[in-house]
Amino acid sequence: MAVINLTERRIRDLELGSGIFRDQQVKGLMVVCHRTTKTYAVQGDVRRNGRHVRTVRVKIDRVDRISLNEARRRAKALMSQIQGGVDPTASPEQSGITLAEALDLHLAERNLRPRTEESYRDHLDRYLSRFRRRAVADISRQDVRELFETISRRHGLTSAAGALRTLRAVINTARRIDETIGENPVDAVRLPAPPRREVDELDLGAFWLATKELSPIMRDLQRTLLLTGARRTSMLLVKRDHIDVERKVIRFTHMKSGGDLLFPMGDWLADTIRARLFDDEMLGSQWLWPSPTSKSGHIEEPKRPGIPSPHALRHHARTLMIAAGVPYAESALLLGHKLPGASGGYVHQAHLVEALRPYAQRLENLVLDGSRSLTAQAA
Repeated sequence: MAVINLTERRIRDLELGSGIFRDQQVKGLMVVCHRTTKTYAVQGDVRRNGRHVRTVRVKIDRVDRISLNEARRRAKALMSQIQGGVDPTASPEQSGITLAEALDLHLAERNLRPRTEESYRDHLDRYLSRFRRRAVADISRQDVRELFETISRRHGLTSAAGALRTLRAVINTARRIDETIGENPVDAVRLPAPPRREVDELDLGAFWLATKELSPIMRDLQRTLLLTGARRTSMLLVKRDHIDVERKVIRFTHMKSGGDLLFPMGDWLADTIRARLFDDEMLGSQWLWPSPTSKSGHIEEPKRPGIPSPHALRHHARTLMIAAGVPYAESALLLGHKLPGASGGYVHQAHLVEALRPYAQRLENLVLDGSRSLTAQAA
C-alpha cells in the first residue's frame, strides 16, 4: 500500500486495478483503484478505553464525482468519529450499547419490585446522567473514579457507593450482551461496605408502655412488627384477606426474597389481629392497617418518636428469638430469609407453618413476659 501526496493529476494518472494509495496529508484517506473505477475511502482503527475494537473502512465517493478537497474534508470528519470510538459503518445498536439501553435490558431481565426498579432509574437520573447516552464501552476507569469522588463530595459516601453498585450491575449486563466490552471500570474503585446498623438494646416493658400511648391501630401495628419481625413494607401491604383467622396465619405477599411468607401467629397476636379486623370492618378498607387520610388507603409511615423503627424492631425480633431458644433455621424461616447451602433450596417455608408455630409462640411469650414484669413493678 503506497503512501503518496495525492493531487488531482496524480489520481487521474493512477491505473485501474493498481491497488490502494494512501494520502500523506490526511490520515486515513486513500484512493482505491478497482478494475473499473477509482474511489475515495477512509480507514482507521476504532479504539475504546485504549483497546482495539475493530478496523473499519468507509467508502466516501467515486473520484470523478467529488474533488480531492471535498474527499479530504469528509475523510477528516469520518476519522474524527473513528478516533472517538464510533464505527461509522455500524448501525446504532452495533456502535455501542449505551448505559440507558443497558439499564432497560437489565431491568427487563429481572422480575424486580417497582420500588427496586424505581431506585435503579433514580440513580441513573440523579447520579449517572452524564453517562446516560454514552456507550458503555467508552466509560473508563478514570471516569468512574471521578464520578465517585464527585458524588461523595456532593451527596455523601453512601449515595456514591449505591450509585456505583447500580452502575456496576448495569455494565455487567452490557458485557454479557456486547462481547467487545472488556473489564468493568467500576472495579477501579473500592466501594465501602454498607455501614452496619447499630441498634440499642430494647427494654420490652418500656416499649410496651410507649406503644400503649399511641392510637389503637398504631399500637397494634408496632407490637405486630416486633412479634413477627416483618419488614416495614411487607407489613403495611397486608390486606384483610391475607389473614386466615381460623388457622391463625398472616400471609406476607411483599417479600424481599420473593414469593409469599405464611407467618404462624401466637395466641396473643391472633386475638389482637382478630379484634383489629372487627374494629376496622366499618371502614370498608381492604387493608389490615387502613388510613383514610393516605393516598394508598393504608398507613404509609409507621415510625413514631420514642419507638424503634420497623427495621430496628426486625433486628430486635431476631435477637429475641435467640433469647427464646429458637434455632437458627427456624428463626430464619420465620423472618423470610433463605437458608444457606444447596439443601436450603429444598426447604419450603409454606409447608412448615405448623412446625414453626411453637417457635413464633416462644418469641411472643418472651415479649409478653418482659412487658408484664415492668407493668407489675409499676403497679
